[in-house]
Amino acid sequence: MTSEKPPLPEDGQRDEAELGLRVEPEVAMEAARDGWDSKVEYFLAQVGFSVGLGNVWRFPYLCHQNGGGAFILLYVLLMGLVGVPLFFLELAAGQSIRQGSIGVWRHISPKLVGIGYSSCVVCFFVALYYNVIIGWSIFYMGSSFQYPLPWENCPTEGNVTVNECAASSPTAYFWYRKALDITDSIDETGEFNPIITGCLLAAWVIVCLGMYKGIKSTGKVMYFSSVFPYVVLLCFLIRGVTLDGASEGIKFMFYPRLEIWADVQVWRQAATQVFFALGLGFGSVIAYSSFNPRNNNCHRDAFTVSGVNFMTSVLATLVVFAVLGFRAKTIATECVKRNLKAALDVMSGPDLLINASDVDSISLNEYENWYRIQGQQLNFSGYNITACSLEEELKQGVEGTGLAFIAFTEAMTLFPGSPFWSVLFFLMLLNLGLTTMFGTMAGILTPLTDTFKTLSKHKFIFTVCSCALGFLIGLIFTQRCGNYFVAMFDDYSATLPLIIVVIFQTISVAWVYGADRFLDDLKRMLDRPVPVVYKYLWKYVCPIAMLGLLSASLLKMILKHPTYTAWNREKASKEVLPYPGWALAVLIGLIVVAFLPIPIGFIHSLLLERLGQSPADTEAAYMPCATADVDQTPLSTLPPSRDDPSSFYPLLPENHDSHLQNGHIEHFESSVL
Repeated sequence: MTSEKPPLPEDGQRDEAELGLRVEPEVAMEAARDGWDSKVEYFLAQVGFSVGLGNVWRFPYLCHQNGGGAFILLYVLLMGLVGVPLFFLELAAGQSIRQGSIGVWRHISPKLVGIGYSSCVVCFFVALYYNVIIGWSIFYMGSSFQYPLPWENCPTEGNVTVNECAASSPTAYFWYRKALDITDSIDETGEFNPIITGCLLAAWVIVCLGMYKGIKSTGKVMYFSSVFPYVVLLCFLIRGVTLDGASEGIKFMFYPRLEIWADVQVWRQAATQVFFALGLGFGSVIAYSSFNPRNNNCHRDAFTVSGVNFMTSVLATLVVFAVLGFRAKTIATECVKRNLKAALDVMSGPDLLINASDVDSISLNEYENWYRIQGQQLNFSGYNITACSLEEELKQGVEGTGLAFIAFTEAMTLFPGSPFWSVLFFLMLLNLGLTTMFGTMAGILTPLTDTFKTLSKHKFIFTVCSCALGFLIGLIFTQRCGNYFVAMFDDYSATLPLIIVVIFQTISVAWVYGADRFLDDLKRMLDRPVPVVYKYLWKYVCPIAMLGLLSASLLKMILKHPTYTAWNREKASKEVLPYPGWALAVLIGLIVVAFLPIPIGFIHSLLLERLGQSPADTEAAYMPCATADVDQTPLSTLPPSRDDPSSFYPLLPENHDSHLQNGHIEHFESSVL
C-alpha cells in the first residue's frame, strides 16, 4: 500500500522514537502476525506438509513401474537439479517478504499478483478431494476395531458367497461395495453415501480444530501428526522384514533397470513426483516460511526437508514391498498347492515331472521350472493350470488407493493380531493426510488474511466458513460415483496449473526481479554467501525443465484421450473407460479456472496503469503485512550491499515503525508497491 513518508518527529518525539517507543504511523497497522513458537514446530510443519500420502503409495508404485533402483537414481538427480533449488526459492521468498503467496508476488510486481491467487485456487481444489481420502481413512480405521476384519472374508447370502466378492477378492469387494458402493461409470451418479459423508464431515471438523488459531494451534498438532507416521513406518518395517517373502519383494523393488532412462515418460513421471513431493507452487511453503524469523537459515532447511522427504519415500517403499512381498508369496504358494493338487487328482504321480505329493517342500522356482516344461501344456476339463508368478502378484494393486485400501489391507489380514496393525496403518494415513491438509489450508488462509483486512480481523470465522464451504462442495465426492471425481481432481485439477504457477514464480524471481539481486538479498538476510550456482539453476535449468514437463504433460493429454478406471459390478473387475463429453468439459474447466487468475491479474494491472492508478490505490481492502520480530535486529540496521553502500534490503518493505510490547521491540513493516 503506497503512502507518503511520515514527517520527522519533533525533538521530544524523536527522543521517544530513539528509545523504541511507538510513533503512530500514517498507515494504521494491524496486530503483528503470529510466528512459530520454535524451530522444531516449523520444521515439523514443513516436513508434515511435504511428506504426504503420495510418499506412501505413489512413490513405491512409480519405482515399481519405472525401473526400481534406476528410477530412484533419476529421482535424486531431478531433486538436486530442480526440486531443491525451487524449494529454496519459495522458502527464501516467503521468509524475506513475510507474506503469503499473494503478497510475495504482488510485492515483486503488481502484474504478478495472479500467481498467488492461482496457488490459492489449486490449494482449494486439492483440499476438496484430499479430505475425502482422509474420510476414507477414518472409515477404515473405525472398521478395524473388530475381529476378524470385515474385509477378511467374503459375505454370504444364505449359504452362497456373494458373486461379486467370489469373482474378485474380499478386500476389493469391501472397498468398492461396502465403503464406496460405487457405480459402474461416472455417468451414473447414485445417491449420497451417508457413512462416507459422515466421515468427510469428521475430517473437516478435525482440520478446522487444527487450524482455528492459525499456526499457534497447527504447530502444536504437528508434534504428534508429523512424528507418529514415522513410528508406524518403523514398526511395519521391523515386522515386515521378518515375514516370509519380504526379501523377494525388496529385491524386486530395487533391482535397477537402467534402460528406462531412455523413456521420456519416465522422466516426466519422476519430475512430476519431485514437484508434488516438495509441495511446489501451492503457496504453503511460502506461507509457513513467512512466519520465520528473518535470520533463519532457509538454505539449510531446503536441503534438510528435501532429504527427509526422500528418505521417507525410500522407507515407505521398503515397508510397502516387504509387506507386499509377503502377500505375493503367500498367494503364489497357495496357487501352487491348488494347481498341483488338481494335477495330482487327474494324473498319476509318476507322470508328473514334480513331486506333487509333498507340496509344502516345493519352492516357487521349482514350480516355475515345472510349469514352463510341463504345466502350461496341461489342459484339464474345468480347471486351468496357472503360472503362480510371484512377480505378477507383486504388480497387483500397487497404485494409489488400490495399494492402501486393497493390497495392503489384504496383506494385513495375514498378520497375527491383524486389527492392531490395521488400526496403526489407517491412523498413520490419517495423520499423513492431516499434516498435508494443514499446509494446504495454510496456502489458502495465510495469503488471503495477509491481503484482505476484513478477513484478517475475523480469522476464526473465515477459517470455519472455509472448512464449511469445503465440506459442502466436497459432497460431490460422497456420491456413489464420487471416487471417479476424486480421480479426476487428482489427475487434472492440480498438475498443469501448478506447473504453470512454478514456471511463472521462477521467471518472476530470476528474470523480473533478477537472480543477482535476489542472491544479494539472501546474502544479507542469511549473513553468509549463497552459492552462485543457484543463479544458473533458477535462470536456465529450472525453467527449461519445467517447460519440458509442461510440454510432455500437454502432449500426453492431447495425444491420449483422458480415461479413468471404473469398477464393473457384473464382471467384478476394473475397466478403463474414456471420460464422457461433459466430464471432459469439467476437467478442462478445472484447469482453466486454476490458471485464469494469472492473466486476469496481469490485465488488471495493465488497465490500472492505463488509468494512471496503482493497484494499491484501487484496492482499499489490501492491508500492509504486519510482522512481529521479537528476537530480530531491526532491518534498518542491516549492512548495506557492498556494491551499493546506499542500498537497503530490496525485497523487504521500506516503512518501519517500532514499539515496545511485552518487554520486546516489535518491528512493523508495510509493503511499498
